Amino acid sequence: MIVRPRPNLLTILFALRGSILPKVAPKVITISALACLVVAVEQRHAVWFPVTAGIGPFTLVGLALSIFLSFRNGACYDRWWEARRAWGTLIVEMRALARLLPALLPEDEALARRALRRTVGFAHALHARLRGLDETQAALAWLPPEEADALAERPSAADAALAGLTRDLAGALRAGRIGEVTFATLEQKVASLSAIQATCERIHGTPLPFAYTLLLYRTAWLYCLLLPFGLAGSLGWSTPVVAALVAYAFFGLDALGDELEEPFGTDANDLPLDTLLHAAATPALDALGETRLEAPKPERFMLR
Repeated sequence: MIVRPRPNLLTILFALRGSILPKVAPKVITISALACLVVAVEQRHAVWFPVTAGIGPFTLVGLALSIFLSFRNGACYDRWWEARRAWGTLIVEMRALARLLPALLPEDEALARRALRRTVGFAHALHARLRGLDETQAALAWLPPEEADALAERPSAADAALAGLTRDLAGALRAGRIGEVTFATLEQKVASLSAIQATCERIHGTPLPFAYTLLLYRTAWLYCLLLPFGLAGSLGWSTPVVAALVAYAFFGLDALGDELEEPFGTDANDLPLDTLLHAAATPALDALGETRLEAPKPERFMLR
């Protein structure tokens, strides 16, 4: 995720870090080159262009394409924002557990510490799953060593961490070390963590329908390829500039939608999961009295 001060005019014009321009530059250059070729041919061989469609048809198609782009980008942003809310809720629930576990289990410090470490393991496993990393390896450092073999056989290390937490609390309930009210309070927090996991996995595993992307991509290419033919007769050598601006807007919005559609990746406009993981795990580590994780810092305005 790009983190930088409010840009001035010079920064707006020339900033590339975090801009979508590097991704769409080859397409914009292609459209500009085609527009130059069309204008050159039109001026040398006007007889080849006996009828010009003008700008009218392109206005209608461009309006429809703009509406469709807005719809897709709105849907992609909703996914990005829902993912951010889910991780915000995870931070809230982790902070609540870091307060509740030591307070509700003052006479069973071993259980409280074990439970806190399981929550940290859950956060690390969820982070690894969403980033395409080895979630089992990410969780192992925080879970009991005797569970390593069983953890490797589980389909989800994050779910295994929550199952182990519930198992520990249920064992304490049966042994009479905690009451039913305490168990219900803590289990409600575990259920909230599980709901957050399900939300993130749903976003991660369910992209927008491919037909939307395919239709938009085809239409944008056809529109930009045909646009110079409609503008060359009236705009002359201004056509490449106009065509480049239109291509930059359409292809740029399309590329930005692709980044927002998968909010857990490592693109410039994706969520800073490393930073969010640090914020979620720090309260538990503070309650454990263990060394805190090093907070990620922006590198060239990029926060991961």
